[in-house]
Amino acid sequence: MLQDLRIDKKNVAIFLAILFHLCGAIGILFTPQKDWFISNTTFNLLLMAALLIWVQPTKNLQFFLFIAITFLVGMGTEMIGVNTGRLFGHYEYGNVLGKKLNGVPYLIGINWFVVVYCSGVIVTKFSDWIEEKYDNQGIILKPWISTTAFVIDGAMIATLFDYNIESVAGKLGFWHWQNNTVPTFNFLSWFIISGILLYLFKKFHFYKGNLFAVHLFIIEYLFFISLQIYLP
Repeated sequence: MLQDLRIDKKNVAIFLAILFHLCGAIGILFTPQKDWFISNTTFNLLLMAALLIWVQPTKNLQFFLFIAITFLVGMGTEMIGVNTGRLFGHYEYGNVLGKKLNGVPYLIGINWFVVVYCSGVIVTKFSDWIEEKYDNQGIILKPWISTTAFVIDGAMIATLFDYNIESVAGKLGFWHWQNNTVPTFNFLSWFIISGILLYLFKKFHFYKGNLFAVHLFIIEYLFFISLQIYLP
């Protein structure tokens, strides 16, 4: 009975994620209400984060601690970036993403959690599959090799997601880069910071098989690719 409830939760969450992102893409690309749909970005991202937490089968202290740390690290590094030009480069946030603290929307801290958590779940699934293949051949990977591969793979996925967003962020009013140029070290910083958070993801003990996270990552990735291709 409990297992059926989990499956229902996942399916409901996937349906809502597809519905909101599909409506958002259509509204932004093909209707006169483009600005209205963009202005509701805050609600959409809050809903997706809430769905991730809702679908999580077991929620222990370390799970919520990871959320808090990811949020605080995301906000802290972004505040350094916005106010000093270090870490990511010279940029500033628009008003689309809602209320700010020292120039950084609170929503950005939530976005760091969503991106890092989804990346961690994806790599966990992949790592488990790889390790099972090795085990079947009688090969045991050393823990430091597994952890290093996990962090690098997860950081690459998270950084790729940021790269995908950058191409449309300015058009949507999320943030604006000085001279409309995204510096290369922005992605290097994303890789390093997300890698540190993914190391914590790996070490913390909480349930990491939330399949909705995999679906959400794919849905959001396709959403931004569609905007990248079709948004004028």
